[in-house]
Amino acid sequence: MTESDRSETAAVPGDRPEALFAALFERARAVMPGGCSRNTVLRKPYPLYAARGEGCYIIDLAGTRRIDFANNMASLIHGHAPAKIVEAVRKQVGLGTGYTMATEVEIEYAEHLVARVPSFDKIRFVNSGTEAVMTAIKASRACTGKRKIAKVEGAYHGLYDYAEVSQTSNPGNWGSENRPESIPVAFGTPPAALADVVIIPFNDFPRAEAILEEFKDELACVLIDPVPHRVGMIPASKSFLYGLRDWTRRNDVLLVCDEVITFRCDRGGAQTMLGIEADLTALGKMIGGGFPVGAVGGRDDVMRVLDPLAERVLFPHSGTFSANPVTMVAGKVAMEAFDEQAVSRLNELGRLARSSLAEAAAAADCPAAVAGAGSMFRIHLADELPQNYRQAFPSPQQVRAMQVFVDHMVDNGILMINTCSGMLSTPMQAREIEILAETAEGAFRKAREVLA
Repeated sequence: MTESDRSETAAVPGDRPEALFAALFERARAVMPGGCSRNTVLRKPYPLYAARGEGCYIIDLAGTRRIDFANNMASLIHGHAPAKIVEAVRKQVGLGTGYTMATEVEIEYAEHLVARVPSFDKIRFVNSGTEAVMTAIKASRACTGKRKIAKVEGAYHGLYDYAEVSQTSNPGNWGSENRPESIPVAFGTPPAALADVVIIPFNDFPRAEAILEEFKDELACVLIDPVPHRVGMIPASKSFLYGLRDWTRRNDVLLVCDEVITFRCDRGGAQTMLGIEADLTALGKMIGGGFPVGAVGGRDDVMRVLDPLAERVLFPHSGTFSANPVTMVAGKVAMEAFDEQAVSRLNELGRLARSSLAEAAAAADCPAAVAGAGSMFRIHLADELPQNYRQAFPSPQQVRAMQVFVDHMVDNGILMINTCSGMLSTPMQAREIEILAETAEGAFRKAREVLA
């Protein structure tokens, strides 16, 4: 691929790209706090503004073409505008975008996902990953009659008060490793919410068990992400996962898996990859086929708390756009196409990406270790892979180096997530991975200078 292929510039008349984006950002700041509705799109001195996506490429308003390893924060398993999804959505939009009636496609898609995931007896659709986690937590409380939850230090589970506790804790407030503190993210978080969230360390079952034992009679659920991005994108060890699974069963506590990101790891999600079955699972992102979505699936006796036909409804639940027919159509087409063969091929590309990035770091003589699983990767600018949030927490120098790395990639035709992470999509081939590694070698050289 030539440089002209990578950076196809179709300039806006009378405007340089910098002037175009700066002007757009000025307009945005006049009507939105910070000039955006999602903080993840911000970069200095202004965001890039998308024009369109084509397969595994994204083209901004200045005409610059980049390989997209962000994939809208892991939500686009088939990249941009896949033909089958576009056609299915176009047809559905012509029939209507939402009704105060049930739809057959909701049933068909539910049947597909229940058949796909061994731990699913029933499923309910919602509108986002945050909402899915919130629903799983509330269902756990309704099922057990207990109010507290436990979660891993540093793990991201969306914006719900309880789910976000300690996702941004730092060395100045995170407390002892034997008893991590419950730290708020948003100013004004109710102290009662913090008191009902128990924090456990990742991949250290003996320490986690000691903490859980203290609260075993009060816990509704233990919430885990099997490959937590914010914790370092290190897969949970079998001793940690199996330990939690056994402990929760023995103590009448539910195990809730957040697979909003990790569901791409295997046909049945990271649970299948790691050999575990949760009581409840939260899904989102890629199961919407590019549209907003969430879902909660799990054991029949737990999901029963959501049943509006029960004699006593323990958790009344609804949502105007839940199971929206456009999302259901897009999601069903997307997931049917992400079959065993597609999963296997993409995971193989994921292994190639991780090994190629490690080789690029070595060639650049930059301290780096590459984490990830399935079709995901995360670069740590350190000599060894972290095993928990505290080890993964970057120093100020590493934060600067990460920014230099990501900026170099963006400036040279590669879009990544700002944590030095990436997610693959099915349109990608080995050539895209080769370009990723080639570009990363230059980024590693720049990062090395910051780290020196």
